[in-house]
Amino acid sequence: MPQRRNVLLIVVDQWRADFVPHLGAGFLKTPNLDRLCREGVTFRNHVTTAVPCGPARASLLTGLYLMNHRAVQNTVPLDARHTNLGKQLRLIGYDPALIGYTTTTPDPRTSGPRDPRFTTLGDLMDGFRSVGAFEPNMDGYFGWLAHQGYTLPPRREDIWLPEGEDAVPGVTDRPCRIPAELSDSTFFTERALTYLKGRNGKPWFLHLGYYRPHPPFIAPAPYHAMYAPSDMPAPIRRARWEEEAAQHPLLRFYLRGISQGSFFHGAGGAATALQEGAIRQMRATYAGLITEIDDCLGRVFAWLDENGQWDDTMIVFTSDHGEQLGDHWLLGKVGYHDESFRIPLVVKDAGRNDRAGAVETAFTESVDVMPTILEALGGSIPRACDGRSILPLLDGPEPQGWRDHLFYEYDFRDVHYSRPEGELGLGMDDSALCVVQDARYKYVHFAALPPLFFDLQRDPHGFENLAEDTAHAGLVKDYAQKALSHRMRHAERTLTHFRATPQGLEERGVAAPPAMPRAAE
Repeated sequence: MPQRRNVLLIVVDQWRADFVPHLGAGFLKTPNLDRLCREGVTFRNHVTTAVPCGPARASLLTGLYLMNHRAVQNTVPLDARHTNLGKQLRLIGYDPALIGYTTTTPDPRTSGPRDPRFTTLGDLMDGFRSVGAFEPNMDGYFGWLAHQGYTLPPRREDIWLPEGEDAVPGVTDRPCRIPAELSDSTFFTERALTYLKGRNGKPWFLHLGYYRPHPPFIAPAPYHAMYAPSDMPAPIRRARWEEEAAQHPLLRFYLRGISQGSFFHGAGGAATALQEGAIRQMRATYAGLITEIDDCLGRVFAWLDENGQWDDTMIVFTSDHGEQLGDHWLLGKVGYHDESFRIPLVVKDAGRNDRAGAVETAFTESVDVMPTILEALGGSIPRACDGRSILPLLDGPEPQGWRDHLFYEYDFRDVHYSRPEGELGLGMDDSALCVVQDARYKYVHFAALPPLFFDLQRDPHGFENLAEDTAHAGLVKDYAQKALSHRMRHAERTLTHFRATPQGLEERGVAAPPAMPRAAE
């Protein structure tokens, strides 16, 4: 196997798994992602272990479940004691570069209340070196636009309004006002190429983040018109949103409260007002944003080809979380539905091509990305890490003892832009759920609200709650116990393998450390 020298971790935002052509989305044009799928392994049953962005990226980059890292919502701090992928890469001689964002609120004990980072949605995670930041407040991008000679409007976000003075904000078939050559996706790509060209042949690790297909759902020309709404899959939902809301109090809160404004810049009104035609147009725009990213990745992949680095670069493609896109009458990433949690994962590892083009069905989670990259580079996987390396799945079938279910969490406590606690009558620490899901059943446990239970074989989209059905009482008990056992096994364990003995400190269950690899220069 050739020496691993480079890693490209591509993290897009809000890209759900069923919008990957290799997994069946034949209506999409993504030739560069298609190439990566042909040369790597695509994971069909992959989930983020938390939503929204901040918690999701904390899990992705620390390898910890929400229950352990406790950055439970956007704007909630990440404890400085936790290690992460960037810090671990530094231990083996890499200088991990980051383009994009991590939506990390810093530990307030390391700073003070007047620190400007506490006035934003998130900042950059410690351990990475920014070579193209988007946070805070997208200043890097807007500054780049101004430097390119583009005249910014007084309210900078108006660049994403529909083109034309007579345009009405909201779902639209018009392009946004910013041209594709000045879009945020182009900005990230330019930053990536600038970084790669400056490496001068030295090994590198690059977290390449993209903001899209995150809202606002409006694409630059020509991507705005690349897909016809009629070619988009129809939304999966009951006939009326009130029928969906009757399933659970949390769902009722979101269906009554989600505004279109966060998804279509300048728009108002509730998401439940979107009819099927508007949903299909929104999805066509979402698909256009996806193809724009794919074209941008094509520029990065072409540079790797031209400079002889494609074959010895490990490439991991994933998203932070999914997007409801009108399914269940919802927008965004909320609650417990698959559309919010199922995300793409494609891995092409240098020297591993026995399963090129395979679609792997084993259960994988976002917490697996960190240990996978560390093992591939010869690093040590921290004891506290909740994930496990998926390198064995790149070489052959699912190994014995692999996980038999997926586990993910959502904390819905009050934040400044969403306040469910009062309406639901819950305290801050009661506003949480976890999901245990396998091929047949899905169990949703709430800290202080009624549970949910679905038979995915009969009801794959989770419309019929069986939690109160006496015929399923035994299964509900079994899955509740499975959820509890999962949490107990993964309780924080940084130091639990040490013990004091008459002979001194003993470290249990740890093999002799591997020889240190030659440091990346």
